[in-house]
Amino acid sequence: MHDRTHSSKPLGGNAPPELKGLGRDLRIDVCRGIALWWIFLDHVPNNIGSWLTLRNYGFSDAAEVFMFISGVTCALAYGRASQREGWSGMIGRSLRRAWDIYAAFLLLTLACAIMVYLAGRDHLADESNTRILLERPGATLAHAAVLQYRPVNTDVLPVFVIFHASFAPLLWLLLRAPNVTLGASLLLYSLVQVFGWSVPAWPNNRWFFNPLAWQFLIVLGLWCVIEGHKFRPSLTSRTALVLALLYLVFSLIITLSWTIKPLEPLVPQTVTKLLFPLDKSNLSPLRLLHFLALAIVAVRFVPHDWRALSTPVMRCARCCGQNSLPIYCLGVLLALASHLTLLDISDRLAMQIMLSLGGILVMIVAATLLNSISIKPGRQPRWTQPIEPVTATFSNK
Repeated sequence: MHDRTHSSKPLGGNAPPELKGLGRDLRIDVCRGIALWWIFLDHVPNNIGSWLTLRNYGFSDAAEVFMFISGVTCALAYGRASQREGWSGMIGRSLRRAWDIYAAFLLLTLACAIMVYLAGRDHLADESNTRILLERPGATLAHAAVLQYRPVNTDVLPVFVIFHASFAPLLWLLLRAPNVTLGASLLLYSLVQVFGWSVPAWPNNRWFFNPLAWQFLIVLGLWCVIEGHKFRPSLTSRTALVLALLYLVFSLIITLSWTIKPLEPLVPQTVTKLLFPLDKSNLSPLRLLHFLALAIVAVRFVPHDWRALSTPVMRCARCCGQNSLPIYCLGVLLALASHLTLLDISDRLAMQIMLSLGGILVMIVAATLLNSISIKPGRQPRWTQPIEPVTATFSNK
């Protein structure tokens, strides 16, 4: 989760074709902005707007997109920092970013508790996992301070705190042995699937986003920037595309059969029992494969100069993607407020549509204001300035 990222180039190698000659790959912020919209829509319970997201059409959802893109953007942004300021400057930036996310997490935790308290809804306190904070604030805040307690929908922020705090050694390893580092990350992910490893949590000892599993998507994003261009021909081959499309169709049929009753007979019960439920906490392999299939199709059919990237909707998504941390936090609060509105006023279809569109509009307005505040009059935005030659990155570090 890093804002104002630069579309620099692969660290320690030649740039992949989609990044050559560009000051910024617009697809990165567009994907992250759309993922933020989808996350907001999915966080509102029983919301018709969630049918516009990935969740109901396959095994993965916006969380996988957000995690992977964050790994990509951190590699690009911190690569630029290391190029300009050296390793010490890059380490300082990553640690400051970790602190920013940590502070945002604590403030968001308090904000969620205050909203639930003011709403006076007992069952909402249980649903949002804030009852224990309201009843035992001292102990709960102490556990929140060490990232062991998290209200619902804030779980992703502690993962990013850990990731940014450990980014420097991870980057050092990836630059020197990228494939070995990716293999070690994959091995850790596999061991989590087999043995259910996790890190301590409180009060139920369960991370909704287990860092030991979800780290693989972040490391994969970093690896794609550093080493992925060497494997691009294989990933964009006709064989890979066909396999990806077949898997996407398979997951679409399975997922729709879980939510649309007339489609249930199409899927044997043995298959349903075998696949359901998909473990999101530990990033089920089926979810991971679904995201990889989506990525292969997206890379094949969405070029960096796609005209649709310049449309007003995509510009709005890009604006949100450039301010991922504040917009994510805002989305969590908007989802909670929308849930309260559906409970207290009306849960009809018209209200769901209005809240979905209104929430996204508020996110766009907030991101636009943040961008306007960050740009000084008469100065070119920092993220649009040209980048140095590809071979310069880390060449002298």
